[in-house]
Amino acid sequence: MSKILPNEASAGRDLAGVAPEMLRSLAGESTWLPAARSAVLIVVDGLGSIQLRAHRAHARRLADAMPKKHIARSVFPSTTAAALTTLLTGAAPGSHGLVGYRVLDPDRGILANQLNGYERDGLDPVTWQREETIFERASARGFTPFVVGMGEYRGSGLTAAILRGAEYVPENDLAQRVRVALALAAAAPGRLVYCYVPELDKAGHARGVDSDEWRAALEAIDAAAAPALDPADGVGVVVTADHGMVDVPRHRHVLLQDGDPRLAGVAQIGGEPRMLHLYLDAGASADEVAATWRAESGASCDVSTRDEAIGDGLFGVVAPHVRGRIGDVLVAARGAWAFYDDRVADKGPQRMIGQHGSTTPDETSVPLIRRGAYAG
Repeated sequence: MSKILPNEASAGRDLAGVAPEMLRSLAGESTWLPAARSAVLIVVDGLGSIQLRAHRAHARRLADAMPKKHIARSVFPSTTAAALTTLLTGAAPGSHGLVGYRVLDPDRGILANQLNGYERDGLDPVTWQREETIFERASARGFTPFVVGMGEYRGSGLTAAILRGAEYVPENDLAQRVRVALALAAAAPGRLVYCYVPELDKAGHARGVDSDEWRAALEAIDAAAAPALDPADGVGVVVTADHGMVDVPRHRHVLLQDGDPRLAGVAQIGGEPRMLHLYLDAGASADEVAATWRAESGASCDVSTRDEAIGDGLFGVVAPHVRGRIGDVLVAARGAWAFYDDRVADKGPQRMIGQHGSTTPDETSVPLIRRGAYAG
């Protein structure tokens, strides 16, 4: 049993640098992207580079457009809220503060959902996520930012937290969403367009990466992406993702129940099944709780205290207001394991098949496809 360590097997560029370099490319200032007239960033939620290669028969366009070195490294934890925020601010989770799926609001002592809990859990998206977005930066430099996404997300708290500064263009049809993004970029110079594709992640959670439904979603995305792989002259396109995914079978579910020694001293459990944030009772020792988890869990996870995780740089530089959101103890699943608090009434999460959040290459390695003005 060991501490949680960053996954060095995921070679490639840091996801945090992608959007800032695209913005710089509009001014001819990027250090690794050619200059572009306008730029389109397409994010396929849940599409890891390993999954894309393994299922290339269902996504020949995207797979053929991804040379071996065109990959990026996601963040810790490899979950949507943390990774999308890093992608769209250029900041690490320790700075932007979305350090997990559900995390503690230390000022109120409650767990808050970072994806859809802003209104329900009483979070102000502007003060909760304080980093400047890439869209605010683009506007300040005289460029024009757009977001093309599902209509249901237009007024969400997460949109206010990470997409502020852009004009939101709702489009529910997948193929049309991509076409609208490309048309916006081609219509005038100096445009930065973000196109969000959540369909694959939804299929993976519900049915798993090895399901017919997931493969069908991948085929639909591959077809929809075809025009993005040959955009208008001067338009640079990047196709990437926030994280990959692994299938977790039911016999790899660890159900935490009353009497489990790993729950001693634990007041609240946040995070998600593949990356737990454990928030402890007053007076409980993080070192002792971590030691118990290491002794009881065998090879199913790696465990770090908050101090160890921060010292090892897992979250990047951690801002003072973010520190208390990080669990006193962190549990990152290995292989195809997942951990559930079986004491809660809602068993819905236990029905999810595809999951992510931990440090395996399947979860942390994502495509970084470059086309149009960015090809090469």
